[in-house]
Amino acid sequence: MTHACTYHIGADGGGTGTRVVLSDASGIELGRGSAGPSGLAHGRDKAWQAILLATQQAFADANLDMPALADIAVGCGLAGVHNIHWAREFVALNPGFGAVCAETDAYTTLLGALNGKPGAIIALGTGSVGEVLLPSGQRREVGGWGFPVSDEASGAWLGMRAVNHLQRVLDGRAVSNPFASAVLTHCGGDKDAVFAWLAQANQTRYAELAPLVIRFAPEVEVAREIMLEAGTEVAIMARALDPKNELPIALCGGLAAAVAVYLPAELKERIQMPKADSATGALILIQQHLQAI
Repeated sequence: MTHACTYHIGADGGGTGTRVVLSDASGIELGRGSAGPSGLAHGRDKAWQAILLATQQAFADANLDMPALADIAVGCGLAGVHNIHWAREFVALNPGFGAVCAETDAYTTLLGALNGKPGAIIALGTGSVGEVLLPSGQRREVGGWGFPVSDEASGAWLGMRAVNHLQRVLDGRAVSNPFASAVLTHCGGDKDAVFAWLAQANQTRYAELAPLVIRFAPEVEVAREIMLEAGTEVAIMARALDPKNELPIALCGGLAAAVAVYLPAELKERIQMPKADSATGALILIQQHLQAI
């Protein structure tokens, strides 16, 4: 029976990597693991491969032998679950876990950040999304439309703007600077190499340029302008999520601390740190799912 699973796994998967947290049936954390991307856009079978690898690492971290999958219940917060076809295919490909519950990574981020309480989150990683949980139990999402049309203020969004600036420098439409030089080096060192890099670039590869934007923002104006634009985009999302400024709001994800510096002052005063991460939120998700069975 699914409710009798000895172990629970919470999995947080996006375009850059997968992080899992392992607990016993009472919710006591035992270990953690990580693996490559498990966002559903990368392939539903590949998502399971990454989750399995990260799960194996979590059991190793806990100094436990890996049990049969049927003895493990897994909650997944994954980028791409909003595509119902991908989500159904993912669940159907369950390699044998005793119970599976899949939700958006935005919702599991919210569960972790606010410990399941009402409020809003804006998650900034490879992609970006905002979600609010109202006191009524209703949920609403902002952004999260996917790369490249959405994901404002995300790593991929920052990276695309970095490459756009490099293109302008190479064309003579903008003055060269250390930021552009660093982006050029990352992309291969010359114009032909940049064309080759662009031909292979995806969400993950663009996000790899985000650290350069963050690094040069204090000293190169164009990089600073990109970060300030990111802060403005976060503020727009916050207003859409909570127009009356009534709910707690947490800024989450790997880029949260870097972007927080560039938020408008009125939002910076309201932002709080998340109580826990999305993997922990996914653990809360599977625990709630099992309790409801």
